[in-house]
Amino acid sequence: MLTLKLINEETERVVRGLEKKHFAGAAAAIEAVQATDRRRREAQQQLDQLLAESKRKAAEIGALMKKGQRAEADAAKADVAAMKERAKALDMAMNEAQHQLDEQLCQIPNIPYDEVPEGAAAADNLVVATSLCQPDGAPQLPVTVAQFATAYATALPAVAGSAEGGALPHWELARKYNLIDFDLGVKITGAGFPVYIGKGARLQRALINFFLDEARRAGYTEIMPPTVVNADSGYGTGQLPDKEGQMYHAEVDDFYLIPTAEVPVTNIYRDVILNEHDLPIKNCAYTQCFRREAGSYGKDVRGLNRLHEFSKVEIVRIDTPEHSRESHKEMLAYVESLLQKLELPYRILRLCGGDQSFTSAICYDFEVYSEAQQRWLEVSSVSNFDTYQANRLKCRYRPEGSKKTELCHTLNGSALALPRIVAALLENNQRPDGIHMPAALQPYTGYEVID
Repeated sequence: MLTLKLINEETERVVRGLEKKHFAGAAAAIEAVQATDRRRREAQQQLDQLLAESKRKAAEIGALMKKGQRAEADAAKADVAAMKERAKALDMAMNEAQHQLDEQLCQIPNIPYDEVPEGAAAADNLVVATSLCQPDGAPQLPVTVAQFATAYATALPAVAGSAEGGALPHWELARKYNLIDFDLGVKITGAGFPVYIGKGARLQRALINFFLDEARRAGYTEIMPPTVVNADSGYGTGQLPDKEGQMYHAEVDDFYLIPTAEVPVTNIYRDVILNEHDLPIKNCAYTQCFRREAGSYGKDVRGLNRLHEFSKVEIVRIDTPEHSRESHKEMLAYVESLLQKLELPYRILRLCGGDQSFTSAICYDFEVYSEAQQRWLEVSSVSNFDTYQANRLKCRYRPEGSKKTELCHTLNGSALALPRIVAALLENNQRPDGIHMPAALQPYTGYEVID
């Protein structure tokens, strides 16, 4: 959450940032926070003064008793007792104000960095890079879907014309080659829980191992965290209370199934003070992820496009404020390298204020192109949260040579989410003789072609 220091010292910038994020009632929300904070501080000040006076008065009682001034001592005792009652009331008022302040701050999103584009929705996101990922490496930078489709069909006609009537969507390819059974998933659990079979299951495992090995080579330490977390962990990374309706909740134990490995991995550093020389910390983790969000209908959620349960490898960094932007750039370059090694056509978008998540200060999305669906499929979001998560987590570091501690910056990104990567691999690598795997993945799949 935003710090009170930032809110009180840079009020105008905070309000502008919230308006850029299209947060309704930004100015009123900040004014309410400041009013509650003033009430809390006034109660604290009065309480401190009262406790000091009570302590002084209590010290007088013994002296009065020694002098035999019992009446004066009894009056002083009555005054101390009254002060204690007033102190209880002030303490209660201060705690109530603090509780209200915490609730207000939790409802306010992070503010975006200056370079985040203005805009209200996905249509306003800024395309910063586009690549066909052709085998010969020839760079082309078309932007619109129509332009990209034309360039793609020209550059790789074997894919665009691979099937009668054009490329097949992944759900038809999955049925044709017996890779994924969506109906069986419905029988076992429900919609959004596919069953992977044979080479389809091997492809999942191959991608997981490929992503983890690449992360290790890039200096990330692998973590195998729980996929169920408590409410404190959900609060620490900002899923609660903002995304409570999107998470599966085990009510008896008050546990939540994780929507991403970001939650347990980042919470490793909750209530921790790190040393500056240990930063940046670089972790990666493969987990199953669970989201209740797949509630819409139509082609956008068909097949693997949106699932309730899916596999994902996540990268997480904890860093200093001075270095976090450089870490973000490194993470972006790393995710891009994965898509290049998988030879998938992709584009990178800098999200506008209105399309950013509740907790991010800046976010870039990676999307792969679906030849069969003639659309872009998001496969990764790479975000810098500044101090927003760290303030909730109480994740701090001690700068070299200093006794004081500072809030860390936290960052994370998908590297990568599997469902739409699988969809793109199937759709963009289909040929008349089968689905060809990219060279980098073949040592992991154990096969070159799905036929």
